[in-house]
Amino acid sequence: MEVSRLQRRYVDFTSALYHEGFLDAQFTELQHLQDENNPNFVSEVVSLFFEDSERLLNELSRTLDQQIVDFRKVDAHVHQLKGSSASIGAQRVKNVCLAFRSCCDENNLEGCLGCLQQVRQECYLVKNKLDALFRLEQQILAAGGAVPIMSKD
Repeated sequence: MEVSRLQRRYVDFTSALYHEGFLDAQFTELQHLQDENNPNFVSEVVSLFFEDSERLLNELSRTLDQQIVDFRKVDAHVHQLKGSSASIGAQRVKNVCLAFRSCCDENNLEGCLGCLQQVRQECYLVKNKLDALFRLEQQILAAGGAVPIMSKD
């Protein structure tokens, strides 16, 4: 596929990720921190996020599975997940974490369990979307093109 078509697909795909609420402006800010000295910056940061989120989701499952649930501990894990998802611009994950924290405040076990499933699903979805975006970036670079820079608007 020619470079200009790959670049157009990239722009369209990225725009859809914003439009569908998967990403917000923080992801664009992250992209603007990447340069020729660290060409894999964004994918490395995102990879660290997914490693950390997997650990936090497992901790949340264990904590919510206890006979007596420590909702302060659950809230601390959700707070950490919310912060790290916000830092990479994973908007839908962050938004579920806000609802999750409300359930923690209410000591609502069923609500927390529902939010855990929902946040797992959102992490899975955004990971697949970002993996596809990074593959598209690699195709553009392999074809000799430059990855389009999205505006900060």
